[in-house]
Amino acid sequence: MSYELISYELKGNIAVIAFNDPKTMNACGVDTAQEMLHALEKAADEARCTVITGNGRGFCSGANLGKVSGPSLSHPGSKPDAGRPLDTHYNPMIVAIREHPHPVITAINGAAAGVGCSIGLMGDLIVAGKSAYFMQAFRRIGLVPDGGSTWLLARNVGRVRAMEMALLGEKLPADKALEWGMINKVVEDDQLMAAAMEWAETLSTGPTVALAGMRKLIWDATETGMGDALHAERMAQRTAGRTADFAEGVKAFLEKRPAEFHGK
Repeated sequence: MSYELISYELKGNIAVIAFNDPKTMNACGVDTAQEMLHALEKAADEARCTVITGNGRGFCSGANLGKVSGPSLSHPGSKPDAGRPLDTHYNPMIVAIREHPHPVITAINGAAAGVGCSIGLMGDLIVAGKSAYFMQAFRRIGLVPDGGSTWLLARNVGRVRAMEMALLGEKLPADKALEWGMINKVVEDDQLMAAAMEWAETLSTGPTVALAGMRKLIWDATETGMGDALHAERMAQRTAGRTADFAEGVKAFLEKRPAEFHGK
């Protein structure tokens, strides 16, 4: 399938998905979200690591306000429902990232605003260029943060800082996001994709089942208690322990050599 608003490239075992609508600085309309969802499904089948980034000057400038009126309306004359596109397009995209079968890296260039901020923060690993920034701009248009932003921010940076981002709607530079613990790394702008791909190469050659188990356990741990986490770890360990990658890992450890994982 060819895409109009994103790009998709398979580099070995790495899928690189990029917002690609420069005229809107990569705004994510419902049509873009639909393409993203398809690309994520494609990456799940073809790759062992996925990188999400933006082409051009920004990562994603938020929802495309020029394209929300259609899906937000019901029968003519009914009250508008600005939440409907969340049900139909945006929330399924966020869930698809969370439930992806292998690690997801987000590489943030320029603006990550609105739902773009949400998507950027959904990375299992997040790297940003020095000129990148995060912004919850919803107060400027009279809406509330969405795309999981309230959940992500409250857990990533705490209630007080989440309130600051949402209520004031100011830009948060990459360096400050790193200081707050929102992201993993800040690099020079021209080194952004190199840094992301370096991580991706490491992950795409790792023990796929074990890595999938790790990301699921850690995501789930943000919502569950210790007892649930212990049980989930036990079950995931059984699954990972039955893979050829585990057998290879033990063999390589005993032979004092790097393991060669094949994702099986």
